[in-house]
Amino acid sequence: MSSEFQNVAPEQIDKPAGEIRHLILPERDLFSRRAERFRQLAPGHPLGEYLDFLAAVADAQQQALDQIPEVPQPDPRWSASCHSHGIPLLNVHSWQRHSAWQQGLALLLQQVSSDALPGATRKSISSLQEKSEAELEQIADLILSGELAKVSPRELPFVAAALQVYWLQMATALGEAAFGRTEHGGTCPVCGSLPSSGIVGSPASEQGLRYLCCSLCAAQWHMVRIKCCSCEATGGINHYILEGANGAVKAESCDNCNSYLKLLYLEKDRQMEAMADDLATLTLDMLMDGEGKSRGGPNLFFHPGTD
Repeated sequence: MSSEFQNVAPEQIDKPAGEIRHLILPERDLFSRRAERFRQLAPGHPLGEYLDFLAAVADAQQQALDQIPEVPQPDPRWSASCHSHGIPLLNVHSWQRHSAWQQGLALLLQQVSSDALPGATRKSISSLQEKSEAELEQIADLILSGELAKVSPRELPFVAAALQVYWLQMATALGEAAFGRTEHGGTCPVCGSLPSSGIVGSPASEQGLRYLCCSLCAAQWHMVRIKCCSCEATGGINHYILEGANGAVKAESCDNCNSYLKLLYLEKDRQMEAMADDLATLTLDMLMDGEGKSRGGPNLFFHPGTD
């Protein structure tokens, strides 16, 4: 693995924050586009079978998104309070989940179920379908609190996928104007979750800007470059790439807190998608782990106990 160090102040890269689009919400066809990217990445990939499986999950997410009922919108007084206090409106730690997310899970499990799936996966689907509402809520609580290691690795992708559908539906129904800035720039202004990765050169923004990508609702929010998204330090920032790679995906690490986050440079590959390309570059995660660095945010489809 090779590294490159850039000693550049953030203000030399990005314009003043007032001139920049702060939040970019995902399009409603996100899951279809994600499925397509998984299928592009799968052939010849060491994790090809898993990437194909996740493509089927993403297809099921799209169908669930198109079918689950709309949920009640936040009370205007609650919205105003969140704006004034810099709290994410759909905060995973305080928002009362509507049962629609479980309806989405049922639809998703029905769509993805197939005799072609391995027996263990079919068994996990059946197990989830038989669980009570309270049991499913407990699994959701663990995922949203970041305790992924306490969730069955075979059940995690399905429940996480349903939660993504639910939060994306709420966010897109409300629109960008509903969400203000949060106190900590490293958490999603929509739901308060951590980012799974970052994108430099998003098509929806000016080229060269960095947007962090929410691991849950897929919202993207601006954060200046050469600044740690975990502790917000601006010194001791290093970038790592795999030997022989084209630099489309780099790991940005922080010496202050020993965390890292992957950055996807779209000028190198316009087809990249935040979650799919994060999962397709797990070798980089393994090497960063060898460097003693820990991820600054999760990928909800990657169980931390998976080798």
